[in-house]
Amino acid sequence: MKAKKKISLTNNPEKFIEGAIAKFIKESPANRRKLDGGKYWDKPLVGFASGSDPLFKQYKKIIGKFHHTPLEIFGLTFGQKEKSQNLSVISWVLPASEDIRKSNRKETKYPSRLWAHTRDFGEQFNVKLRDHVVEVLQKEGYQAVAPMNSPYWKRVRSPRVGFASSWSERHAAYVCGLGTFGLSDGFITPKGKAIRVGSVVTNLPLKPSAKKYPHHQANCLYFFNRTCKSCAPRCPAGAITAKGHDKDQCSEYSYNTIGPAKRAEYGVKITGCGLCQTRVPCESEIPKLIQKAYKRIAHDRSHKE
Repeated sequence: MKAKKKISLTNNPEKFIEGAIAKFIKESPANRRKLDGGKYWDKPLVGFASGSDPLFKQYKKIIGKFHHTPLEIFGLTFGQKEKSQNLSVISWVLPASEDIRKSNRKETKYPSRLWAHTRDFGEQFNVKLRDHVVEVLQKEGYQAVAPMNSPYWKRVRSPRVGFASSWSERHAAYVCGLGTFGLSDGFITPKGKAIRVGSVVTNLPLKPSAKKYPHHQANCLYFFNRTCKSCAPRCPAGAITAKGHDKDQCSEYSYNTIGPAKRAEYGVKITGCGLCQTRVPCESEIPKLIQKAYKRIAHDRSHKE
């Protein structure tokens, strides 16, 4: 019996990166909950994009001029000129464990304790994961930066979109083909939208992942056939309507209502909310009706070919 060939960065860089991320999630003590020892995050989704993907430049118009392209954050970090086509973006999706999602489904006003711990300590794990991916790449001789962990990352108040920042993890994940946006602004992936997202920019050449979705809201049932607004009644702040997501209303409720009521009780610095991410058809998957539509399209395409 032949020994299984070890995946290396040289012979399969994409699989090597996927494996490094999955291994850290599986083995790191930081992915163990303080409350009960369970996991914050399940097996991830990982995608890749070219630093020269035109969507990154489009974000300067869609989000604001302040939003960094991969080339800009790389240049700020390393103080050197580089070509955008020589850069890659690595993005990952961390799906919340089933018991975390289950605990939040029954809530109607505040997030569950488990959810709040996941938002605070689970994101602290995500910070460590970003640093870990950077270290893995550096050990292999490549330069890398996690934009969200960078001193150049900042929050911005945009006249165009309201609350924003100089790097959006969800928008990077969209370029990497990992999902699309929904009515609530949540990012709907094959693992649903009860997630956190992370990314790294590097000068390691990587093959871009396929962009499988027809448009940026394709995985949302509301935009698919207007049959679903399940996230709207789940929002205790009334911040989700047919017009979309009111970031100011959402933030006001999260920080000035939930925070004072639950931070001390739960023992966290940030609670999050996440009610719109649970007890909805896109909690842990792309809604089944849309999955069926994708399968029909793939079937028809294969027959035409």
